[in-house]
Amino acid sequence: MSFSKIAVLGLGKVGHLAAELLHDAGFVVTGIDSRAVTAPFATRTADLGNTRGLAALLEGQDAVLSCLPYHINIGVSTAAHALGLHYFDLTEDVPTTKHIRELAKTSKGLMAPQCGLAPGFVGIVAADLAAQFETVRSIKLRVGALPQNPTGLLGYAFNWSPEGVVNEYLNDCEVIEEGVLKTVSAMEWTETIYIDGMQLEAFTTSGGLGTMCETYAGKIANLDYKTMRYPGHVDLMNFFFHELLMRENRAEAGRILTNAKPPVDADVVYVHVAAEGKTDGQLRRREFVRAYYPIDINGKSRTAIAWTTSASVVAVIEMVRDGKLPQSGFLKQEEIPLAPYLATRTGNYYNIGHRSRHA
Repeated sequence: MSFSKIAVLGLGKVGHLAAELLHDAGFVVTGIDSRAVTAPFATRTADLGNTRGLAALLEGQDAVLSCLPYHINIGVSTAAHALGLHYFDLTEDVPTTKHIRELAKTSKGLMAPQCGLAPGFVGIVAADLAAQFETVRSIKLRVGALPQNPTGLLGYAFNWSPEGVVNEYLNDCEVIEEGVLKTVSAMEWTETIYIDGMQLEAFTTSGGLGTMCETYAGKIANLDYKTMRYPGHVDLMNFFFHELLMRENRAEAGRILTNAKPPVDADVVYVHVAAEGKTDGQLRRREFVRAYYPIDINGKSRTAIAWTTSASVVAVIEMVRDGKLPQSGFLKQEEIPLAPYLATRTGNYYNIGHRSRHA
């Protein structure tokens, strides 16, 4: 059933752009933030940390998109479920997603967490590659959001939530290895990757696979997700978190890191997704390799991490509105078909915002 009214909670860089893109796509948008915001769509101010008042805020909406820190999304999704709304978010947090899956068992609307870049877009791409084989032996997903012009030994800038990055670096990671579903430590399994001649290192981080391990368990020998960084990064972060024991104080770790490496405007998002399998008895490898850079949207330059994340969730919301995805229950990202996704008004940004090395 088509819908038009959507509330966007949290109007930071990603949330504000997502609200703009929804407005551009014809939705009636209400943006809600703790501070007053000037925007081409309607806005309200509210204390979003207090989720007890959410029901009143969301009354009259058809859907809600949460661009808030992951730990608030349990309250937001619960309120959306009680009101029968469609629910979307960008979380990579596994316990939050498990809560939302329980809600989806009795939901009137669609419950769709993990709609960002990773999990999200890369899972859609990976499933599309895997579907091109008769049998699949491995799927490898690699993503890196990096400064174009790195400085210092870390070679990094915190263009994404420090809370989210610290979580990814410390929480255990789901993988499938030799057909066995297991969890492994973050910041391990280091490998070297080259994209357009740029040397990067990749290592395990949590959350990027979303629900893919469950989907492909028993069907595939190897599946894993890794974050890409410039060489030398992972050794320094292991030293910081484990040898200096900063893992024991995640909030302080995030504060130190963002103070040392604040956001930059000139960023790049590298995506490297590969699947291997057999067709007609022949073993083949298919790759999706891209470098996404800042682009202008509505007369303003948007960082690569902001527009790739925002465009991903808005493309999904467009597909739900247009009846191209389920209207209730729980949505797995790997169930979303890639071609219709890229054909949406907003998904098309992925076609025009990259420099690519085609497989």
